[in-house]
Amino acid sequence: MVGCLPVHLSVTNELEPEVQHVSKALGSFYFVHESIRNASIYDWQARKFRSLSGREVYKGNINSIPFKHKEKYPQDFFPNFRWSRKGFLRTRWSICDSIFDLVNIHLFHDASNLIAVETWPSAYSNYRHRALEHTLKRISEDKHEKVPHFIFGDFNFRLDTQSVVKSLCATAKEERIGNDGQIKRLVYKEEGSENGKVVLTLEKKVFDHFNQEVFINDFKWLHQFDKEPKRFADRLQELDITFPPSYPFSEDVREGRQYMKTRCPAWCDRILLSQSARDLIQRGDEYSPVYHVMGSNVCMGDHKPIYLYFRLVPDTDICHAPVPTPTVSPPRP
Repeated sequence: MVGCLPVHLSVTNELEPEVQHVSKALGSFYFVHESIRNASIYDWQARKFRSLSGREVYKGNINSIPFKHKEKYPQDFFPNFRWSRKGFLRTRWSICDSIFDLVNIHLFHDASNLIAVETWPSAYSNYRHRALEHTLKRISEDKHEKVPHFIFGDFNFRLDTQSVVKSLCATAKEERIGNDGQIKRLVYKEEGSENGKVVLTLEKKVFDHFNQEVFINDFKWLHQFDKEPKRFADRLQELDITFPPSYPFSEDVREGRQYMKTRCPAWCDRILLSQSARDLIQRGDEYSPVYHVMGSNVCMGDHKPIYLYFRLVPDTDICHAPVPTPTVSPPRP
């Protein structure tokens, strides 16, 4: 996110683990430009703001650090998994007399394509829904002042996989392969083709469609299946998405624009805003916000980073020196 500062908000998120494995914790980096003359961070224990200066790094056990509100989700939020470090990390800022929360979040992933394709909403979608509801409740019902909030990170939102598969395989015949009553693979073959062309293969960790262009260049048709954030449309908003799904990209440095054949591509990485936060974004030709993906053509790992660039409203002359448009922004129409 880039704001009045401009603040460049960078997020490190936990790698998608096997069920029983320990992985990296949630963390955030905040960069405040030296031209900002009125920036402070909230002390949640003292319930007051503290002016920023110099460089501060908190790592390891940060439970005693007063400048964050951090929670891990209860274990029963993900009943089929023995251990999880999913949760959220919240900080509060006062920038140019605008006060807002930045909430870095990491929700649970889809563990099996075969389960995700069974129904909508899937069990995994319901897990994420419960966790995000919990987060919004914790933000709205605590003892601190209610302020605009930006919620960002790896929501792990997935498309309505069942409907995507039906659309991709409308003229294909489903073949179920398994043993001992357990389905191990779903294969969709084109009906009427001479050799039974395979359109799509699904396994627990396989989502192999023969044509990736339908996800990379022709992705707009997928928006109709992006249903998870719509369940929060009364409380959270988002700028228009004009970029391909952010996950799961190949981690091969030679394949920056290719998806891995493991999951149905989806917009897992998002920046969602409360209505009051959206009102902080300055509009107009000169300051129109930019919501886009970084590293479109290069390898950035399995998730492409997402950013939001904007100027805060109101914008005061005493707040900062002129701020250039970021070089990472795409050409505007």
